[in-house]
Amino acid sequence: MIKCNLSRIMGERRLKIADVARDTGINRGTITRIYNETATRIEIEAIDKLCEYLDIEVGELYEKGKNQSE
Repeated sequence: MIKCNLSRIMGERRLKIADVARDTGINRGTITRIYNETATRIEIEAIDKLCEYLDIEVGELYEKGKNQSE
């Protein structure tokens, strides 16, 4: 299972979804789905923009976790 850390990172930095959307040009709905971990697919460009904006590596934004059945 892939775990997204966007909500944690944004919380630590006290960032709002609307601010990230405005500053990155990524659609607010896309950021909301990433934030809530309900996105089923994400454009590489969006991941790149988020990483650049947050000054993080992809591995800090997404990580491979264990499946619930394991």
